[in-house]
Amino acid sequence: MVWPLPQRQERDLKRGREAAAASATAAKKLDLASRLRRNRKADWARRLVRENTLTVDDLIWPIFICEGERTRQPVGSMPGVERLSVDEAVHAGTEAAELGIPALALFPFTEPGLRNEQASEALNPENLVCCACRAIKRKVPNLGLITDVALDPYTSHGHDGILRGEQIVNDETVFVLVEQALNQARAGADIIAPSDMMDGRVGAIRAGLDAENFEEVQILAYAAKYASAFYGPFRDAVGTNATLIGDKRTYQMDPANSDEALREVALDIEEGADMVMVKPGLPYLDIIFRVKERFGMPTFAYQVSGEYAMIMAAAERGFIDGDKAMLESLLGFKRAGADAILTYFAPRAAKRLKEMA
Repeated sequence: MVWPLPQRQERDLKRGREAAAASATAAKKLDLASRLRRNRKADWARRLVRENTLTVDDLIWPIFICEGERTRQPVGSMPGVERLSVDEAVHAGTEAAELGIPALALFPFTEPGLRNEQASEALNPENLVCCACRAIKRKVPNLGLITDVALDPYTSHGHDGILRGEQIVNDETVFVLVEQALNQARAGADIIAPSDMMDGRVGAIRAGLDAENFEEVQILAYAAKYASAFYGPFRDAVGTNATLIGDKRTYQMDPANSDEALREVALDIEEGADMVMVKPGLPYLDIIFRVKERFGMPTFAYQVSGEYAMIMAAAERGFIDGDKAMLESLLGFKRAGADAILTYFAPRAAKRLKEMA
């Protein structure tokens, strides 16, 4: 059949357009054997290949203890966080157990009249931490209790150790820290957590605990604790912002140092630490990674008050989605190698994880 000229021209033009379109489509196809997006195409696929998972088992809830009964004092620089009287701390312990949170970490707000240069209230068997330990254990015996060993909540100058002149004296402080740890162990603390950064304190505390038959009490060493600007809201919560003289750079670590953190961790492990901690958290994910990779020890991270406050402040102003930022930040610790995370978000995160399950 011979097509009339106009029809032949239209046919050829159509064929030309189809060929050009096919050629263009072919040109846009990349010759890729690996397409990583295939594993992201659906929720079920993303869950199958997920490398790290955040669960309630990863969370430790730090709480602040104050004097009084049925007392809840908001901490202005930490939205949503309150100081709790001992009876309210018991309620927090019950809530933690119901949510499946494994442990609480206890920090006291010591009344100014009880603070002195010797930190003698730290050794009082009836201080806030000891009273809270006993009360919570009576109500929730299977909840883990972590107690902070450091003198700053008890000293009139706000430092973690004994001050002689302008110097924090190391060895004299360590002897007091051992007595503080024993005081807490007698009250029922499960984990003693020295955060003071004195040299040799882990070994001395381990020896002291063992000598009094507290071999089962664990030590969580604040092994790499940096002199950080992110502690400000915490110091509001425990009342040391008003008392601190100078700074803590002679005993807490220089934020510029990484190798030094490994030396600190190695010493604490050698002295008997059962677990080690990096503090702060998000600005030091590289340290968490190096510690976990080098030692393979249970490695904890502390999402400190400043980190918490920044997320909360941005969320309150509508700059970010608070829940999503909370969970993403916590997952970041897991990805870096942390086995557990101390976070003021613990109850909120636990509830959100339950909703998502």
